[in-house]
Amino acid sequence: MNDLKILVVDDESRMRKLVKDFLNRAGYQVLEAGDGEEAVDVFFSTKGIDLLVLDVMMPRMDGWEVVREIRKVSEVPIIMLTAKDQENDELQGFDLGVDEYISKPFSPKILVARIEAILRRTRQQDGEVLKAGGIVLDEAAHMVTINDKSIDLSFKEFELLSYFMKNEGRALTRENILNQVWNYDYFGDARTIDTHVKKLRNKMGSKGAYIRTIWGMGYKFEVQE
Repeated sequence: MNDLKILVVDDESRMRKLVKDFLNRAGYQVLEAGDGEEAVDVFFSTKGIDLLVLDVMMPRMDGWEVVREIRKVSEVPIIMLTAKDQENDELQGFDLGVDEYISKPFSPKILVARIEAILRRTRQQDGEVLKAGGIVLDEAAHMVTINDKSIDLSFKEFELLSYFMKNEGRALTRENILNQVWNYDYFGDARTIDTHVKKLRNKMGSKGAYIRTIWGMGYKFEVQE
């Protein structure tokens, strides 16, 4: 696993060292940045960064601005570190393309487990090619086309669409979706899913109607010709 690079961004040097030590022990290469501007510089000057661990509140450029800059060119997975009970922050982050949230204070072991789970899925090479109603999702290539036109999805949007397509015609509760797409230990609520579904539908254009809302329950992916 020592070829995988993780960029840790936090203005607190003690926090960076704590995270770096645990990631080093898990076999990862770790790069550091002490503020948002440095994070953007490191990201664009370093080839092959596989994941970012990013604090929200930082001097010079905050975490939101970093995500905006990186999402212009890359769908690299991003885990945000945030204060507890900052629900509005989480919703804003998901809207920008953040993949996971971990609230401070957190267990470094939980952070490493989340990182390993994300990287395991993003680097899977033996994925299926799913097809439905003009949508083609290639798991190995991490690509989605609609009527032969490529669309750009964040990591979580891609996983969400994959889960819907694999369960075509089945009614899926929000709890099912949280468990399967965000992992069973993710403590989110319905609005986390609803925010992602809204963004996914918008990116899918007219095909977004295939994701039907089942009021009081969840969603169903169903091709309507």
